[in-house]
Amino acid sequence: MIRSTGRIDHWLPTRSSEPVSPSTCERARHTMDEDRKYWDMNMEPFLNTPQMREVQFYKLRHALKQICERSTYFQKKYRAAGITAENVDQKIRSLEDYSRAIPIFTKEDYREHAAACNGDLIRLLSEELPISVDELTLINSTTGTTGDPTPYPFTFRAIFEVWGEHLARGLWRAGARKRDRVLECFGLSMHIGGIATVMGLMRMELGVIPVGAETGADRIFQMAKHYKPTIFIGTPSLASYLVDAAPQKIGIPAKEMGIRLLLCGGEPGPGVPEIRRKIEEGFGGVLIDHGGALGVSCTYPEYQGMHHLADDYCLYELVDPDTHEPIPLEDGARGEAVLTPLMAGSLMPLRSTLGDIHEVRTSPCPCGGSGFRYKIVGRTDDMLKVKGVIVYPAAVAGVLESFSPRVSGEFRIVLTEKPPRVEPPLKIKVEWGKEFPEEKLPDLEKELLEAFHSRIKIRPKIIWQAPGTFERAMVKSKRFEKLYKED
Repeated sequence: MIRSTGRIDHWLPTRSSEPVSPSTCERARHTMDEDRKYWDMNMEPFLNTPQMREVQFYKLRHALKQICERSTYFQKKYRAAGITAENVDQKIRSLEDYSRAIPIFTKEDYREHAAACNGDLIRLLSEELPISVDELTLINSTTGTTGDPTPYPFTFRAIFEVWGEHLARGLWRAGARKRDRVLECFGLSMHIGGIATVMGLMRMELGVIPVGAETGADRIFQMAKHYKPTIFIGTPSLASYLVDAAPQKIGIPAKEMGIRLLLCGGEPGPGVPEIRRKIEEGFGGVLIDHGGALGVSCTYPEYQGMHHLADDYCLYELVDPDTHEPIPLEDGARGEAVLTPLMAGSLMPLRSTLGDIHEVRTSPCPCGGSGFRYKIVGRTDDMLKVKGVIVYPAAVAGVLESFSPRVSGEFRIVLTEKPPRVEPPLKIKVEWGKEFPEEKLPDLEKELLEAFHSRIKIRPKIIWQAPGTFERAMVKSKRFEKLYKED
């Protein structure tokens, strides 16, 4: 049996047993105290502590055994690495043993498996998951614009007890309470930002208004007018666009819409000072960052990165993006983020790479909240190397936003050869601001080049574009114009 003590050690066994999370009713009892520091006072005070690592290790071995027993795909993969359900206890005696023994699951691994299944994604899920596909409640997927879509399967338990719990922890710290109404403006078909988020928000019993980015700005403004939401959830690109569009479309600035809290994710932005300032000043609310793992930023005035809030149901690692060797989680460590779900019956592969480069902070946050923090430096897919200098689109966006309103903030990086290597100069198409006189562009270009050189150590070639050239993104901004032939 599991000790149910109301503390972190209720996860630790007194006899051999499967971990069972506290019941919904047990969790519901602590929702009565609206002044408490954390959503889950049993777990969140222990984030990133030795006690939590003990819980992680216990749950990890149980999850690994289950995968080895029930997933035909990973059973074969792990057996090749010398790990079976029968020898987990002998082979995996620490979290470090696990990191050395279990291979990382990459996008390329997924593509190879999908090809072996001839694109039959139900077959793929049947081979990868430790449960029957008949138990799935929801299957979202990526768009599949560069190949077969990647499925994101969920059971009700995964949505409610993992994703919903994560959202509740982050939003509670930011000040959200049951009386709040949420305007959900992620694309509803997005793999986790859409329907899964709508359902997950119900764990906190918030009033959810699922409008979706695909309905367009007019519909979003209409729903905001009728239902008076206090929280906005969507991409920073959409939030920025709504700030620009509100005066023309609804006759008032966005700050008069009554939004006091914005949870934005899906792309860089909240961590870029200039973008953050525009959205917060535009709405008159607080912007919190979300994504790149299971992290949510705090409300401290200066951006501190995202607190990882999921230690009890997700193991976070950093690895070298080239060698996949583990990198110790120390203050200032930088590497590719890797996640391992710890809930029994997990629907995400163990040691999954996210494609994000993170910089970790383990020092105490000035907000006083628990959990180590990370900042997203960029995506491995988006990384460019310009004469030895690493450049990410988010860094380019930060430079350009600092010149607003002289430039619109919209840009495209022109690639004539397959990245990451780029023959200098890096070509960037930049929209100038709609009120900025075209004859002053040469002087503005000189300032831009100095800013790029000072902040990210490159001198790009600026290709000026007239205001309105680039379509405004309602979901994620497009940052590349690819002129080379894809493989």
